[in-house]
Amino acid sequence: MVVSLLSGAIAGLASFAIQHFTVIPLIEVAETYEASAHAAMGMHEEEGWQPSNGWQRTSLTALANMLSGIGYAAVLFGVIGFAGIPTDLKRGALLGLAAFACVGLAPALGLPPQPPGVPVADLQDRQLWWAGTAAATAAGLWLLFGSARGQRRIWLFRIAGTACIVLPHLIGPPLAMPNHVVPISIVHKFEFASLATIGIFWLVLGAIGGALLSRYQAQPTR
Repeated sequence: MVVSLLSGAIAGLASFAIQHFTVIPLIEVAETYEASAHAAMGMHEEEGWQPSNGWQRTSLTALANMLSGIGYAAVLFGVIGFAGIPTDLKRGALLGLAAFACVGLAPALGLPPQPPGVPVADLQDRQLWWAGTAAATAAGLWLLFGSARGQRRIWLFRIAGTACIVLPHLIGPPLAMPNHVVPISIVHKFEFASLATIGIFWLVLGAIGGALLSRYQAQPTR
């Protein structure tokens, strides 16, 4: 619990600091295009409460990132603890990058992060494909790089692991009609900045959590 709280909060705060200078400015630009498009079409949507720009939105975004970081840390280090994997800073960083590949990079190959104003497919369909892709990628990586196996069966595991990773992309993600009101250059910048931020988050999370875990594991029990 201590490892999840500390590593998740620190990694979440670090990702927010990066987002504040990279992702959030792109969101604000995209929101202006979206608002202009709605105004041109005479659309006036009734929305609930939203944080105002400035300290309110900034502080709530930072808090949300930290809470999300703690949740992801609980999952990552819960799996590590359940599997009994000895972890230090280096191995924690590698496991963090593996988690990024499962929940960040692999789903983004089909459903990249999108700024406001970009049409997206049905939410339930996207969530189902994302969850299936993350689970299949995790299973594939485990089959490819998991525990040591005999030479006779290693190729079977490699073929099965590769099939797990590729299968969701052969099925294909749910797609929406390409009708952007946001310039495609901003969309591409947002995708790159978001993925880079997510990757740094998982790297920091794994490294800090791994270092903390190695410290606790090294302490003698009483």
